[in-house]
Amino acid sequence: MKVIKNPKTIARSVLLAEAEAIRNAVDLLDEQFDATVETILNTSGRLVVTGVGKSALIGQKIVATMNSTGTPSLFMHAADAIHGDLGMIQNDDVVMLISKSGNTAEIKVLIPLLKRMGVCLIALVSARDSYLAQHADYILHAYAEYEADPLNLAPTTSTTVALALGDALAISLLEIRGFTRQDFARYHPGGSLGKKLYLKVADIFPHNQCPQVSLSTSVKDVIFTISANRLGATAVVDEAGLLVGIVTDGDIRRMAYDHDLFWQLYAQDVMTSMPVCVGPDEYAVAALQLMQERDVTQLVVTEERRVLGFIHLHDLLREGLV
Repeated sequence: MKVIKNPKTIARSVLLAEAEAIRNAVDLLDEQFDATVETILNTSGRLVVTGVGKSALIGQKIVATMNSTGTPSLFMHAADAIHGDLGMIQNDDVVMLISKSGNTAEIKVLIPLLKRMGVCLIALVSARDSYLAQHADYILHAYAEYEADPLNLAPTTSTTVALALGDALAISLLEIRGFTRQDFARYHPGGSLGKKLYLKVADIFPHNQCPQVSLSTSVKDVIFTISANRLGATAVVDEAGLLVGIVTDGDIRRMAYDHDLFWQLYAQDVMTSMPVCVGPDEYAVAALQLMQERDVTQLVVTEERRVLGFIHLHDLLREGLV
């Protein structure tokens, strides 16, 4: 009868093998890594990444990370390079070739062509005695003694180490360049990630109504104002037009429980004084955090106590921030 191993046991061994390989890669970092970073920083061209098979897939991810963190990059498949794609390489570009063995046929054909073009070659390779390593200007040693599968065939540990080294290279370039949150937002304008980095309260609140009542407004009219504007609240302002309070749906419900003759009341009798406010230049994600901390669903947008509008939790839901 065949013995079936526990899946968690298999998964644990895979993760431990790959984690160990990454830890070993730390000890292999040397001055060539520093030289690689300096070369990419100083080039006026782009980083061109190439490879075949699983290495090509890792290369595409590295290129995506580089582009999103301030290093202009592009991917060129090694097999396509000799069929016209070499034309995408410019004189000032730096080329990084990814290969575990460093001896694949496509890489061996490509290297002399790249050398003839005079571009700088970086080898992201496991085997330091390979053809690729011997002909590269710099070597990033992505050593992986064993793959994670029992046959030692499927690219697993080797691709993980290559990907981790690519991340290390990208983040080194990012930090040395002084890449900021604003830079990141410029490259990630779409989706919730980008919006968290650039979307401000001022981008949202003008689309909402700006309900306001005075201190002496009757509760009946306060309810009409809240219902008409569908924000679940209204600001209460003094004679100078400055914010003094807020009346929310919750305030109305509590009033109905606490007062039998509530129609005789006014806004000042049921309002919450000194409500939670936010400025128009605050990031929308900061407004969300404030709502969560204070357990409210809307904030009054003010500038020097003058009411500009409202921002509601539904606005942030619609923008994908929640």
